[in-house]
Amino acid sequence: MSGFSLSSEPFTLERDCPAVMVPQGETVTLPAGQIGYITQALGGSFTVYVEGNLFRIAGNDADALGKEPPRPIELPADASDDDVEKLVWQQLRTCFDPEIPINVVELGLVYDVSLEKSDEGARKAYVKMTLTAPGCGMGDILVDDVRTKLELIPTIIEADVDLVFDPPWNHSMMSDAAKLETGML
Repeated sequence: MSGFSLSSEPFTLERDCPAVMVPQGETVTLPAGQIGYITQALGGSFTVYVEGNLFRIAGNDADALGKEPPRPIELPADASDDDVEKLVWQQLRTCFDPEIPINVVELGLVYDVSLEKSDEGARKAYVKMTLTAPGCGMGDILVDDVRTKLELIPTIIEADVDLVFDPPWNHSMMSDAAKLETGML
C-alpha cells in the first residue's frame, strides 16, 4: 500500500521538519523544500507520503506544511472533575494511528481512564491502552501522542499511559462506527 491516493494533498515543506517513519517509528528530519502528499490530517497530526514512504508529522509542526497548528485547549476555571474527564475523552479521540483513519477510542484501544486530583487542583490522568498488534512499530509514538495530548489539558500535570496486552485486542472491541468505516460491519 503506497498511502497515496487521488485525494492526497500535495505540499512542499517550508522548513526542515521532524517526522516519524510509519510504521517503523524511527525519527527523521525531512528537509525544507521536500515535496510530498498529505494522505491523512486527523487529530492535529499529519500522515505524509514522501518518496515511497509514509511519515507522521506532529501538529505543532503544521506550519512546515503550510497548515495551522491545533488551537490551545480551553477549560473553564470552574470545571468539575466530570468536565475534565469529558475533555480527556475528547482528546483521546484526537489520537490516530497514522495508518488507520480511526481514533484510538473508536478502535477500542483504550481500556480504562481515571483521574486523580490533588488538594491544589492539579490532576494526574491514568490511561490503560493497547495496540492492534503487540509488535506495532508505532506503539511508542501512539503512547507518546496520548500522553502529550492529555498533558495539554489545563490542570493535568501528568498523564501516565500504561500499555497493556491483556486482554489482547481484537476486532470486536471496535465501535460500530469504526467497524463501518473499515468495512467490518
